[in-house]
Amino acid sequence: MNFHKIKKPQIMEQDVLLKDLNKIFIDVFEDESIKLNENTTTSDIESWDSLNHIQMITAVEKHYKIRFNLNELLNFRNVGDLCRSIQTK
Repeated sequence: MNFHKIKKPQIMEQDVLLKDLNKIFIDVFEDESIKLNENTTTSDIESWDSLNHIQMITAVEKHYKIRFNLNELLNFRNVGDLCRSIQTK
């Protein structure tokens, strides 16, 4: 018998994930001054309104080739929650 090792998917490290997300946020919100951390919320980014929120979620889903379910979307309180959700996909 020939057994193949199944590779466990690697969870993206938080700092790498934040750098990737930072680029997406800069693009979506058209603001080069954005510096994300786990505690960043909508109140920290002036242009983060409901329309830009949808565009940001769509951009993140496309970038990582994932889909968030409604429950996940309703429970995001900050960028850290978004990161943890991406890491579980």
